Amino acid sequence: MDHIDRELVAQLQEDAAQPYAALGQAVGLSAGAAHERVRKLRERGVIRRTTVEVDPVAVGGAVLAYVMVDSTAWMGDSAPDFAAIPEILEAHVIAGSASVLVKVRTATTQQLQDLLRRLYAIEGVSGTQATVVLETFFERPLSPLAADRA
Repeated sequence: MDHIDRELVAQLQEDAAQPYAALGQAVGLSAGAAHERVRKLRERGVIRRTTVEVDPVAVGGAVLAYVMVDSTAWMGDSAPDFAAIPEILEAHVIAGSASVLVKVRTATTQQLQDLLRRLYAIEGVSGTQATVVLETFFERPLSPLAADRA
């Protein structure tokens, strides 16, 4: 990826619905050239999908928590079990005192408690430690421009 590709990705992260003419103008290309570059970025898998950012509180996800999941066995094969719980936004096999780290959103702390019960139903899970977020300063996607600054 060159600096133009990185800037195109950054522009799309800001507003994926902007027209190719605006994208091209932002990076010094014609609309057609910007379209072609974006097409190639999709083909190469740099752009995996186009999505909409939704306010989680507005759709019933007011409680954000990170849960460390302890286990009695290797959890690397349990991805489908974690994916079956819709409130889990991310799940990561980790090194350290726990086996899996999950990011979850629920409407209430009671629903968080229910989610923790469902985690215990996954084979091999022996414990959880939840950290509830009180306030989020910011969230940001990975910046494609960071490589240019390094």
